[in-house]
Amino acid sequence: MKKKLVILSGAGISQESGLKTFRDMNGLWENYNVEDVASIDGWRRDPYLVMDFYNQRRKQLYEVEPNAGHFGIADFEKWFNVTVITQNVDDLHERAGSSNVIHLHGELRKVRSTFDENLVYTLDGWELK
Repeated sequence: MKKKLVILSGAGISQESGLKTFRDMNGLWENYNVEDVASIDGWRRDPYLVMDFYNQRRKQLYEVEPNAGHFGIADFEKWFNVTVITQNVDDLHERAGSSNVIHLHGELRKVRSTFDENLVYTLDGWELK
């Protein structure tokens, strides 16, 4: 029986792959007001701005690859029952091979219908190329 291992990850691990972070210098929040693109009020005011903001994040996601940190964490599954808890909205842990990832802030590749909240779609990538 494998021992359990929980790994907490954040923006730093994905920054190594080339993704912009939200809070660092030249981060995404320097160009956007968080209330405009990451709140229900922002959605109600300008859903097109919010969709464009996240579509740009999705597009960038398909331009990067997991890095050694992501692959190293995935390799721990050889010896441990690993749970990755991440603040990241990207799918780089999964693409590196991690099989049990909990996303605290959502996932860029998943979108919910505005007409039926029970409809959640997973984007494959071709939609944004």
